Amino acid sequence: MIPWELLGTARLPDGSGELRLKRRGTEFSIMLGANELMNSRLSGSEEALARLAVARIAGRKGPRMLVGGLGMGFTLRAALAALGMDARIEVAELVPEVVAWARGPMAEVFAGCLDDPRVAIREADVGALIMAASAAYDAILLDVDNGPEGLTVAANDRLYDHGGLAAARRALKPGGVLAVWSQGPDPRFSRRLRDSGFAVEEVKARAGRGRGARHVVWLAANGPPKGR
Repeated sequence: MIPWELLGTARLPDGSGELRLKRRGTEFSIMLGANELMNSRLSGSEEALARLAVARIAGRKGPRMLVGGLGMGFTLRAALAALGMDARIEVAELVPEVVAWARGPMAEVFAGCLDDPRVAIREADVGALIMAASAAYDAILLDVDNGPEGLTVAANDRLYDHGGLAAARRALKPGGVLAVWSQGPDPRFSRRLRDSGFAVEEVKARAGRGRGARHVVWLAANGPPKGR
């Protein structure tokens, strides 16, 4: 068995923990304490997050998408593959080292997607970008925690409470979609989405491509579209 090699560490901005990037052969892992946040062998549900969201906004001209969390780029690459050249994708990543890892030791995993002209990387809090926006995005994709709670950064809790969901609705264009990735189901979050005025669909997606654990993607529509 090839041993794991530690490639880098990054303190979370609130000082609550440390991310660790590890490699074993061609496999990469990002850990927070004892929790594995992502693994380069398991990309199926992160890719599904993008494909499902793009399907909900199909046909829109010049769609704008905000992705919360760069991770290993699975969601970003799937979105780029599904969207046309007129799309624009902002990726908000709170930890600068994660962006550096994407351009450094994990460059092969990212396969040049950060240099796609449709992509803008923002080293910023996705919550702050959402709060500052008004009818700006056709889709907002959140994959910043293991579910609708602030595991990585405690302040992320506000993304999933009633105030955060109200801000997401304001940031979306009419008929836009909020898509949220989770390691598992959360009936309370489903209720909060509905209470906040979203039309909600909950989809199960495999961690791997057709295998592995079943993760959850919430697709929360911001009312009917008013033209395109």
